[in-house]
Amino acid sequence: MADFTVLSPQTVYIEEGAVIGEGAVIHPFNVICGRTVIGRGAVLYPFNFLRDCTVGEGAEISASFVCGAAVGAGAKVGPFAHLRTGADVGRGCRVGNFVELKNCTLGEGAKAAHLAYIGDAAVGRATNIGCGAIFCNYDGRQKHRTEVGEGCFIGSNVNLVAPLTLGDGCFVAAGTTVTRPVPAGAFVIGRARQQESAALAEKYLPR
Repeated sequence: MADFTVLSPQTVYIEEGAVIGEGAVIHPFNVICGRTVIGRGAVLYPFNFLRDCTVGEGAEISASFVCGAAVGAGAKVGPFAHLRTGADVGRGCRVGNFVELKNCTLGEGAKAAHLAYIGDAAVGRATNIGCGAIFCNYDGRQKHRTEVGEGCFIGSNVNLVAPLTLGDGCFVAAGTTVTRPVPAGAFVIGRARQQESAALAEKYLPR
C-alpha cells in the first residue's frame, strides 16, 4: 500500500477500489468512491466528494464534488466547485468557488476563479474565464460546443452562445453576449448603451 496520510480516519470514507498515491494527504470529512485515483502528493482538504475521477500529482481540492472528471497535476479546485462527467482540468489550472464544469477541457494554466458555468467546451491554455461567465450550450433541444483559443480573456458576465469558436488571444469585454465566431486577437464588446436622465431620476427615485 502506498504511504499516504489520512488525518482523521474516523471521518474519512475510502472505497476499496480507490487508489491513493504516495505522499497524498487526506483531511477530515472526505468521501472517495468508485475507481478514483489520487496522485502522488495530492491534497484533499475537508469536505470533498470524489467518485470515479483522477486527481493528478500535487493537485489540491477543497470542499468540492468531482465525479467522472480529471484534475491535472498541480491544479487547484474549490472550494465549492462541481466537476461533472467529462470535465478535464489541465495541469496548473485554477477552478474556484461555485464553478461548474461538464464535458469540457481546460488547457494548461487556464483559470475560472468563481461563479461560472463551462459546459460542452474546450478552453485553451492560459485562458481566463471571468466571474459570471456562462457557456450557453443548450438551445432547448440539443447541446452545442464552444471552442475558446489560447491566451484569451473572457470578462465577467459574458454569455458565449454555442455553437461558437473564439480564436487565440481574443478579449471579450464584461457584459457581452457573443453569438458569432471571433477571430484571433479580436476585441469584442456588446452592451446596451448606458444613459443618465435627471428627469427620470426626479420622477422615480425617492427623495
